[in-house]
Amino acid sequence: MGHLTRRDLNASRERLRDQVAHALRAALISGELRPGSVYSAPALAEDFGISATPVREAMLDLAREGLVEPVRNKGFRVTEVDERDLDQYTEIRALIEIPTVTRVTRVAARDELEALRPVAEEIVHAAREHDLIGYLEADRRFHLALLGLAGNERLVETVGDLRKRTRLYGLTALDERGNLVPSAEEHLELLDIMLAGDAEGAEACMTRHLGHVRSLWAEGEKPAGA
Repeated sequence: MGHLTRRDLNASRERLRDQVAHALRAALISGELRPGSVYSAPALAEDFGISATPVREAMLDLAREGLVEPVRNKGFRVTEVDERDLDQYTEIRALIEIPTVTRVTRVAARDELEALRPVAEEIVHAAREHDLIGYLEADRRFHLALLGLAGNERLVETVGDLRKRTRLYGLTALDERGNLVPSAEEHLELLDIMLAGDAEGAEACMTRHLGHVRSLWAEGEKPAGA
């Protein structure tokens, strides 16, 4: 078997394919599927309790996103991301997200920003409850919704793709070290700064937050006790 957490999936074939792809992305992000390892569609399908066809189709979707690569007669290998890749992805995110958040601080309505507070609180709650999948999903929704207030759908799509490619390796280890909660609380801090209309403060907070995310990646790749 693929050793994935069992998930209940019931839907039409097209919907099932999307559900499987989402579940596999979550497994990649959380570290259930390890970089460099090869997984077969039939084995993963057994974990899901479904046929191999929607799993194979979902894996092909992930391959187009650069998250996995086909291995002939074996399955799919999880793409490995090295330090250089992470640095480059982080640089691109900084170039996009920091000025966008600064602009949103100046133009967004107060109620639009306040509507994001429940999601920011959800991030913190998930971190405190050690709910890694919930943490990552809420974190994704918060950042993409915040960027969406700038009104540029292509920008949101680009950042969403970058987030998929920069999966938080070693998330379990980070949680065990107690590093997730402080990072989660930065979302509430950023929101409060933006609600105060402090564009410069928002720029500084977002810069610091992305720097912390990169540090978490690096720390998550180190063996425990390193």
